[in-house]
Amino acid sequence: MRKLPYGDPTDPGYRRLRYLRYADDHIMGFIGPKAEAERIKAKLATFLRETLALELNQSKTLITHARTGAARFLGYEITVQHCDTKLTHGCRSANGGIALRVPLDVIRAKCAPYRRRGKPWHRPALQNLPDYDIVRIYGAEYRGIVNYYLLAQDVWRFGALRWNAETSLLKTLAAKHDSSVSKTAARYKAKVVTGHGLRTCFEARIQRAGKPELVARFGGIPLTRDRRAVIRDPAADSPPRRRNGGVRRLAELHVGHTCISTATSTTTAKAAITLRGVVVRGVPGKHLAQVPLTEDQHSPAAHRRGGAARARRRGTRRAQPR
Repeated sequence: MRKLPYGDPTDPGYRRLRYLRYADDHIMGFIGPKAEAERIKAKLATFLRETLALELNQSKTLITHARTGAARFLGYEITVQHCDTKLTHGCRSANGGIALRVPLDVIRAKCAPYRRRGKPWHRPALQNLPDYDIVRIYGAEYRGIVNYYLLAQDVWRFGALRWNAETSLLKTLAAKHDSSVSKTAARYKAKVVTGHGLRTCFEARIQRAGKPELVARFGGIPLTRDRRAVIRDPAADSPPRRRNGGVRRLAELHVGHTCISTATSTTTAKAAITLRGVVVRGVPGKHLAQVPLTEDQHSPAAHRRGGAARARRRGTRRAQPR
């Protein structure tokens, strides 16, 4: 009896459509025949093209049967569960439920940087760093990947990543100190308290006088699904502001009877102008032009005012003419 569905799977009038979007990625969950899914895809492509002037990527827009296959969305594999033998309070609770899984190719790709010649290998580029920085780099890489996939039901698969990264870390530290892996593991091994009990990790500490010590940790994360895990997506750093203070000061620079001012140009490439030992380099799209001074700037009073201002900036006062 438990093999019989509780509803009619061939009901011609039953339809459900759910939509989820993140940035430019979206996924639709549809209950219905594949022909209608194809029509929905065609209407979506028409709307994007005619209304938003966008083109739907046909190679990445796929129609997948969620029970026999898996849809990729934001790095996860999304499937529909089906198991007639798993019971909760006498009910088949797994059937029809959505499951998030870790793609196997993601695990292989994340393990690849730690492997060489078919086994975990040390990273020569990190050998000259302090122990604290080596453990911190390995810990940050491992922690970022695992925390992102804590919502997956099979997050335990990252045990392979933990072993490869951990062995690579110990080999890197052992190569730096010309020691063995077992001695290095005993030197840096520690215990950390988690919500699932004690977990083994590896730590490097820096003692600071009058301040709390710095601790870099690798591991210690339970590979257990966390239904309440939150994936934080911090805002991207704002691009650095262009520093044009030097150009602005050069624009006000007076050299003899000429001053320098900036002007835009679409044909000038890089240029260099030397004025009394001052080299001014232009940038693509801009050039520097010489502009004669006005008559009042030729007067002796103007030169005296400029000399007094420069003297005050140097911290000395220039003697005034009698």
